[in-house]
Amino acid sequence: MRIPAHSVCTAIRDDIVSGVLPRGSRLTEEVLARRYGVSRVPVREALRTLQAEGFVTTRRHAGACVAEPTAQEAADLLEMRTLLEPLGAARAASRRTDSHLKVLRGLVRLGQERARRPETADLSALGGWFHETLAQASGSPGLITLLLQLKHKIAWMYVVEGQQRPVEVWAERGAIVDAVARRDAERARALTALHAERAVSAYRMRIPQRAVNMTGGRI
Repeated sequence: MRIPAHSVCTAIRDDIVSGVLPRGSRLTEEVLARRYGVSRVPVREALRTLQAEGFVTTRRHAGACVAEPTAQEAADLLEMRTLLEPLGAARAASRRTDSHLKVLRGLVRLGQERARRPETADLSALGGWFHETLAQASGSPGLITLLLQLKHKIAWMYVVEGQQRPVEVWAERGAIVDAVARRDAERARALTALHAERAVSAYRMRIPQRAVNMTGGRI
């Protein structure tokens, strides 16, 4: 299936985050254009965007490659999460719409229901939708962009060490939504800060795969 040109950046980013394009692997315009069924022009634009986001880097004599972040860069991401998510929640409490609130409450109900079951495989995706919706409710385009980029990069660099405290985690999210519903910005900020700090302990850095190029050879 051919991917529309405007989706090339998302497609490449998704393949980087999922590990389909390993860290350090070369990214040539010709091969990527053929892979996603588009011309080289949108691929070139996508690579520039992904370089600005930190997913792609340019090496001398090698051209564009998937970035290889350091442990310190990865640790910085978690710290940024603990700073930006509380700000987003406080903004959401002031600016959320009834539609945002309806979606957030629906996600919390579903998350709390699933958290009580033995099988919790889909809770990670629900948690991602919850935080993405909370970011959207902030009504701040710049902050939304930063939070979504942060979400993608954390997913790229880290795995979650099991679903720790799922019932408690969704209770915390329910309390955040209650504060947002009451438009209590300070309480939403404080609860989200605590929630983010507790989540950090569940992250474990991914072990990078040995880089391969797009044709399967070693770099």
